[in-house]
Amino acid sequence: MLRVEDLRCSYGTAEILSGVSLTVEEGSVLAVLGRNGMGKTTLVRAVAGISPPIVTGGIVEYRGDRIDGLESYEVARRGIGYVPQGRHIFGSLTVVENLEVIARPPHDRAEPWTVPRIFEFFPRLGERRASYGRNLSGGEQQMLAIARALMTNPSMMVMDEPSEGLAPIVVSSIREGLQHLTGSISILLVEQNFGLAMSLAERVVILGAHGTIVWSGTPKQLQASEDVKRSHLGV
Repeated sequence: MLRVEDLRCSYGTAEILSGVSLTVEEGSVLAVLGRNGMGKTTLVRAVAGISPPIVTGGIVEYRGDRIDGLESYEVARRGIGYVPQGRHIFGSLTVVENLEVIARPPHDRAEPWTVPRIFEFFPRLGERRASYGRNLSGGEQQMLAIARALMTNPSMMVMDEPSEGLAPIVVSSIREGLQHLTGSISILLVEQNFGLAMSLAERVVILGAHGTIVWSGTPKQLQASEDVKRSHLGV
C-alpha cells in the first residue's frame, strides 16, 4: 500500500533522513521506533506531505502512485489520515464541530466513519460532544485527534506518538481502539511507548543515527534481541 524508497529529507542544510526504505502492506501496522532526534517525525511528515521537511531525494508511493511532492491536502485526498504529534485539535470548536469540519466521503467501499460511529468507537467523546477542544483532557484530545483523522475515511493512518504524555490507563484505552482498527486500516505508527508499539505492530523498523534504518523485523524478533533494544532504544 505504501512504499518509501531511498527517502532523503532535510531541514535547511541539515540532512535528517539518509536513504530510508520501507513498505506498509494493506491492512498491516508498521511501527517506527528509535531514540529522540533520529528522524521519526520527519519521516511521517514527509509521507503526509507536511512541510517542513524538504524531500531532497527518493520516492514515496501510495497505492502505486507517487505522492512525494504533493501538498498535504492532496495526500489526504488520496486516503491517508494524519494524526500529528501534539494533537493540534481545534480548541475553539466543540468535539462535534472538530469532527464535522473535516468529514470526507470514504475512499473505498468500507463502512464510512460518521459522528455516531466515532461515538461508538470512543464513548468518552460522545459524553463530551458539546465540550470545546481546549477544555478536554490530554487523553480526550488524543482520542479526538485520532477520531478526526478517521472522519476523513482513510485507507491508511499515519500516526506520530499517539501515546505521548498520556497516563497508562488512557494509553490502554487508545491501544484498545487501535487494535480494533488493525486489519481494516493500514497504519504507519511512530511511537516511543515500546509496549504499545509491540502490541499493535506486525513489523518494526528502527531509525538510528543519521536517519538510517538500523534494524527491521517482527516484534517477536525484536523482543528477543536484547542488544538491539539496549543499543538503539534504551530498553
